[in-house]
Amino acid sequence: MKIAQANAGFAYKLYREVVSEAARKNIIFSPLGISSAFSMLSLGAKSTTQTQLLSGLGFNLTEINEREIHEGFRDLLNKLNSNVTEIELSVGDALFKDKKWNPQLKFVLDTKKFYQADILSTIFKNPEETEETINSYIEKKTHGKLVHVVKKLDPLTVVVLVNYIFFKAYWESPFSPDNTRDEDFHVNRDTTVKVPMMNRISYFKSYYDADLSCRVVQLPYKGGATALFILPDPGKVKQVEDALGNEVLRRWVNSLRESKTQLYLPKFSISSTYVLKRILRRLGITDVFTGDADLSGISREPGLYVTKAIHNACLNVYENGTEAAATTVFEDVPISFPLPHVPIVKFNRPFIMMICDEPTKSILFMGKVKNPKESLLHN
Repeated sequence: MKIAQANAGFAYKLYREVVSEAARKNIIFSPLGISSAFSMLSLGAKSTTQTQLLSGLGFNLTEINEREIHEGFRDLLNKLNSNVTEIELSVGDALFKDKKWNPQLKFVLDTKKFYQADILSTIFKNPEETEETINSYIEKKTHGKLVHVVKKLDPLTVVVLVNYIFFKAYWESPFSPDNTRDEDFHVNRDTTVKVPMMNRISYFKSYYDADLSCRVVQLPYKGGATALFILPDPGKVKQVEDALGNEVLRRWVNSLRESKTQLYLPKFSISSTYVLKRILRRLGITDVFTGDADLSGISREPGLYVTKAIHNACLNVYENGTEAAATTVFEDVPISFPLPHVPIVKFNRPFIMMICDEPTKSILFMGKVKNPKESLLHN
């Protein structure tokens, strides 16, 4: 699927940009959410502004045309939002416009047709009321996980684009809370913290990449999604991050083998907020944030451009599964000491993770856990 492949390529580029300015922090973002929002925006962009948007999102415009991109997102969003009883997943976009400002009818119809977008009116001259309206919408769509995302709106704003994604799923084989114990997590050479460490002995799919010096473990959710946890060897995090790409991911997935393992994984909760303007500029998306923007497909009024673009994401990983903006039968083995001849994989130092929707091959969330203790304190 061309859309999924381009979105994945965009995810890796975006991850490296985020890491470059947050090397010492926990990271979590939804590449699909960001790509969907800016692809929708391109419906109203023209000339260089549109080319920058689509190219910056990873689309090779000699291989896929604009209509194919939007039709691809339509099909992808339809599949992701289809009712799957074992996974709670909702992805969508909204456009909040000033009541006195009327966008082009074609743009409104296309955003609904391809992106299932809600078009909502508000009064931007009253920023506090508008902020409350938008934040209430986001809070409702993310089941209370994302709150107070929009702050300090400019009274001159006429339109705000919102993207949201909510994901909640349960492990196919959950961890037993009775086995969770405080263990050491080595943030770096000088810092060690105590974190609640889940652990379970079971058959896990894993692979050790000797070339990149990292261990990859796949944990399936009920309903078709999977989490991929990547544990670089000490001192090898940047080497792994620099290599991330579609070919590397394909090699990892194809090399996974199931074996009995004692797996230790921290229980954690992380959230991040990103100002996308400076990050996307480094990916070549520049004009849309300046007076040079051509958004005449949205409005005939001159001077329209994006003043602010914020992405906020959160992720909780716990014994039952994952909840992200996530009658249990435990595979319960007493783990007071390691069993003989069972390999141990312990995520007790910084690691990378991805949550993927297997049917559509989409990366829903991507992140890095640098210090799970810090994340628990800040949430």
